[in-house]
Amino acid sequence: MKSQNKKIIIRFIALIFAIVLIAGSTGAFLLWRAVYKNNTTLTKNTTAYLFIKTGTDYNDLIQNIRKNNLLKNYKTFNWLSIRKNLPNHLYPGRYEIKAGMNNDELINMLRSGAQKPLNVTFNNIRTIGQLAGVIGKQIEADSASLIDFITGKKFSTKYNLDQKMAGVLFIPDTYEFFWNTSAEGFVERMNKEYNRFWDNQNLEKAKNLKLSPSEISILASIVDKETNQNDEKATIAGVYLNRIRKGWKLQADPTTVFAFYLENDSLLHRVYKKHTKMDSPYNTYVIKGLPPGPICLPSVSSIKAVLNAEKHDYMFFVAKADGGGHHHFSKTYNQHLKYAREHYNALQNRNN
Repeated sequence: MKSQNKKIIIRFIALIFAIVLIAGSTGAFLLWRAVYKNNTTLTKNTTAYLFIKTGTDYNDLIQNIRKNNLLKNYKTFNWLSIRKNLPNHLYPGRYEIKAGMNNDELINMLRSGAQKPLNVTFNNIRTIGQLAGVIGKQIEADSASLIDFITGKKFSTKYNLDQKMAGVLFIPDTYEFFWNTSAEGFVERMNKEYNRFWDNQNLEKAKNLKLSPSEISILASIVDKETNQNDEKATIAGVYLNRIRKGWKLQADPTTVFAFYLENDSLLHRVYKKHTKMDSPYNTYVIKGLPPGPICLPSVSSIKAVLNAEKHDYMFFVAKADGGGHHHFSKTYNQHLKYAREHYNALQNRNN
């Protein structure tokens, strides 16, 4: 009997041990799955982006994740998030979610604020309103907040720029930003890029032309709208500098186009004589010298074209009759008239 009872006890202990072992193994497996198993719904080698707005709380985060259908199991994510104190360590930004990520990776990324930067691009912009619209689609700051800041007193005081000159601060290019950049943060970054461009070498070039950096940008904006041909920009810049030195009116069609745009909110496709008589501080057929501000945000290539303008005796230019985008340059008005007639006749023929 004693031997039999002993066997029963051993079997019972073994059974209890097996149950504990199985329970422990099951618990360990469930814990492993909650922490380390892939919990994204993404297919292999794909990514998605989670945008967390400034002021988002943990409940908002969960709703955002659900809305974008990013996770397979929300219970395990929530369970681990609470234990890793994610609700108290949540930061705004643009986060890259990769296929195969587990809860631990996701939560560590979010609670450390390890967001993914993005490239912000702007070019071919005429006004601050257009700039705000383009930028507001790429970062958290919306167009209204950007316009409010750029047109506000703090901007004009800090950067010493009135509203007509505000555009010179923004040099078109592609820049890397964090998505949750504010309106003020965007402008401050642009100011740093502006100062980086206007180094001692470029400042010296502007000084030699007897123009300020802002005046260089204004002239560059005119060059920018005169041609898309980079190989001609320095030549065109030279023509306008020659006119400035001789005290001539610039008589630049793009300034008339901009003056019309400001008054009518539409663009001229062709400038006629009646348009050159418009009473506007931007119409260089009427005013002498540079307009009071840039007529667009000039490209880097156009700014450099002015800084490195060709030295020549040309005083006139007109588009070539072939419509290819290049120009004829002339030293005399009579020579210019010959090319202008060719251009006019070509336009008439194309319109017929």
